[in-house]
Amino acid sequence: MKKILALMMAMVLVFGVAACGGGSAPAPAAPAAPAEQPAESAPAEPAAPVASDKDESDWEIVVVPKDASNPWFVRMDVGVKEYAQKTGLNIYQRGTADIDATLQAQLIQDLIASGVDAICVVPVDPGSLEPVLKQARDAGIIVIAHEGASLVNVDYNIEAFSNDQYGAFIMDNLAEAMGEEGVYTTMVAHVTNASHNEWADGGVAHQKVAYPNMTLLEAEPRVESEDNGDIAYNTALELFKKYPDLKGIMGTSSFDAPGVARAIEELGLTGKAFTSGTGLPADNAALLRSGAVQSLTLWDPALAGQAMAALAVHMLRGLPVTDHLDLGVEGYTDLVFKPGSTTVLEGQGWIVINAENVDSFGF
Repeated sequence: MKKILALMMAMVLVFGVAACGGGSAPAPAAPAAPAEQPAESAPAEPAAPVASDKDESDWEIVVVPKDASNPWFVRMDVGVKEYAQKTGLNIYQRGTADIDATLQAQLIQDLIASGVDAICVVPVDPGSLEPVLKQARDAGIIVIAHEGASLVNVDYNIEAFSNDQYGAFIMDNLAEAMGEEGVYTTMVAHVTNASHNEWADGGVAHQKVAYPNMTLLEAEPRVESEDNGDIAYNTALELFKKYPDLKGIMGTSSFDAPGVARAIEELGLTGKAFTSGTGLPADNAALLRSGAVQSLTLWDPALAGQAMAALAVHMLRGLPVTDHLDLGVEGYTDLVFKPGSTTVLEGQGWIVINAENVDSFGF
């Protein structure tokens, strides 16, 4: 009798729950299928084109550089302002006083809280910025990056070129200066900087194939400048004194090659030691003319800032992002996806600067 009563009560309970649509005592959930990979390592889904429901005049697009005082990002600000004037949209650049990953993350959190529509960022430390960029995307904010090819929590990352090919381009210029022989090393701002290390890796890989008589310094194959000209200079002084056979330093940060060139001049090594890397024309005209540095490589940060803003506008208008995308910005008129990536777009924006053409760029 007790068994029959218990069975009847159980049936009443089941039908009661079903009649209430789940009520306060829902049926146990089915076990979740095991994830194919940890959530933190899963790449963000490419953004589907969804037009903003705001009027274009109400959009707010902010470009966040590594800092506000670096000449590279001062030049980027020029481009952002030009693009804002050209389009009539509310687009502006806002950076921190110093290059600091924590300060950059705090600034982005402030922008999220203020409800901006798009954030375009050049990350100081891509890995540490991931959580705050995820917050931005979760809040419905479009996130566009530059020099952040390793970032997961972005809609898209724009590179002025293939990082591997740009590194090879820098190496070609260094090899030419070194006579395609001798010992060299590589310099990056920080070993956490994704793009700088990709350029350096691309340069080393190219050297091994194209310049067999050059050798990477085994004891110190990669050094840091911390995006600081004085640190690049002091590091180069130490390297040339410590390794008398060191003949070249491949730079990546815009401070590297100019800082190394100062050390070459001070040590009386002009014509014996060499450097090549990224740098602004006007800031390095004297070094190029003196022969302390034979060439610098570059893409225009003003155009990179415009390209990020243009892609944000493109997405806010609900337009698709595909191969051969034309953003109407020089060097970014035929963007293609990096092989194997659905978020990294590469342009064709590099140039070489030497004593002959240094005055022709206008910045």
